[in-house]
Amino acid sequence: MGRRWSDGRGQLIVQGAAGTVAVPLELATSYRARTKGLLGRDAIDGAMLLSPASSVHTFRMRFPIDVAYLDRDLKVVGVHTMKRGRLGLPRVRARHVLEAGAGVMAGWGVRVGVEVRVTVEGAE
Repeated sequence: MGRRWSDGRGQLIVQGAAGTVAVPLELATSYRARTKGLLGRDAIDGAMLLSPASSVHTFRMRFPIDVAYLDRDLKVVGVHTMKRGRLGLPRVRARHVLEAGAGVMAGWGVRVGVEVRVTVEGAE
């Protein structure tokens, strides 16, 4: 079930114990967008999805981030908070990586085993 998106905006939908949470989402799918990621920013409103990706780094970043590794079905296979200046090891089953400000993913219900959805603006 391969997924192909274009750079753009959408929503991350998390179905958790507290109900459904919809988070503003930026999609970074081109090489250029994935390489830039959150570099040069002081914060992010919502989350960024890097696809395809299996690892990230926080070199030259201005703030710590939460990182969720997703498999091909958008199921969370790992969640970590990364300080600035760190290199994340690749996750074997990861096909996509979600990034957000440190500490916010737990509040959204993003944890190992949860399956998230992605909606894209202008699609459907």
